Amino acid sequence: MSRAAERLRLLISHLDRPPAKIRAAPTSAQSFSYSSPQRLRYTDNTDLLTPEQRLFFEKNGFILIKNLVSEEDIDKFRMEFERVCRQEVKVPGMVVMRDVAIVKSEFVPDQKAVSKLQDFQEDPELFRYCSLPQILKYVECFTGPNIMAMHTMLINKPPDAGKKTSRHPMHQDLHYFPFRPADRIVCSWTAMERVNRQNGCLVVLPGTHTSTLREHDYPEWEGGVNKMYHGVRDFDPTLPSVHLEMEKGDTVFFHPLLIHGSGMNQTQGFRKAISCHYASADCYYIDVKGTTQENIEKEVKEIATRKYDLDDRFEFMDTWAFKGRLVQGERTSL
Repeated sequence: MSRAAERLRLLISHLDRPPAKIRAAPTSAQSFSYSSPQRLRYTDNTDLLTPEQRLFFEKNGFILIKNLVSEEDIDKFRMEFERVCRQEVKVPGMVVMRDVAIVKSEFVPDQKAVSKLQDFQEDPELFRYCSLPQILKYVECFTGPNIMAMHTMLINKPPDAGKKTSRHPMHQDLHYFPFRPADRIVCSWTAMERVNRQNGCLVVLPGTHTSTLREHDYPEWEGGVNKMYHGVRDFDPTLPSVHLEMEKGDTVFFHPLLIHGSGMNQTQGFRKAISCHYASADCYYIDVKGTTQENIEKEVKEIATRKYDLDDRFEFMDTWAFKGRLVQGERTSL
C-alpha cells in the first residue's frame, strides 16, 4: 500500500469514529475543547469500498464498479426479457412501457415495441439480479445490512424515431419515492451491453446529491415525453456533467438525489440495462401531500386505480409496500 493510501485509510478510520469530546491540557488559565468529526455521511465501513472510493462517492454521489455482473447472468436476463416481449410469460404487477413515438407510428408485437419493463419483482429470473451476492455486498455499504429491493427496471432504449423521445430528462430518483431517509437509498444500474454517448449512456451531475429534492414535471419537448418521465424544472444545462460510458457487466451505484438522465439513442440497435433501487429496511414512509412530490403521487394513484380497480382508500405508499421485497436481513420497517 502506498504511503498516500495509508494516510487516507487512517483519515477514514478517524472520520468513522463516533463523536467524542477531546479536551486539551490547560495552558495558563484557559481550557479548550473540540468534537471529533462525524463519520462519513453516505457510506458505511464494511471493508469493501476503499478509502478512495468512499471519498469519491462522498464528493460525487456515484461510483462505477467494472465487470461486476457476469456475461452469463446478463444473457439470461436478456432471454427472459425477450420471453416477456413475445408474451410467452405473464408477470403479475409488471408494467410494460413503450416509447411514445413507436406507439404512435405502429404496433410492433416484439421487443421493438417495448422500451422498459418496470416492477418485475414477480419474475424469478429477472428479480434474481436484485439478489446477486456481488451486488448486495456493495448495496450494504450504502443501506446497511437490512436491505429491501423497492423498484426494478429493465430499460430497452430504442433507436430514436426522429422525435428525440428516447431521451430521459434530467431528474432525481427521490422524486418518485415516498420513503426516507434519502441517504439510505441507492440505485444499482448494470449495463447489459456496451453503453456510450452514441446509444444514450447515463449522464450525471457530480455533487448534486448533496442538494435538496427539486421540483419535477414533464419537460416541454416537441416530440413528446414518455409516461412518468419527469424532469427537474428549470434545469440548467450548463452545469458540469459526466457521461458514464460502460461495458457489459459494469455497474454504477448512485444516490437518489443525484441529478441524472440519458441522451438519445442515435444507433440502429437497442441499449439495454437492468437496475434496482434498494433501501434500508429501517427506512420509513412519509406523506408527500403538500410537497413537490404531489404530482407524481397523483399520477401513480390514477394509473394504479385504473389498472387494479382500487378505491379511494388506496395510498401512494401502498404501491411501494406491495412491491418491496426483502433481499437481505430483516424487514424492520418498510
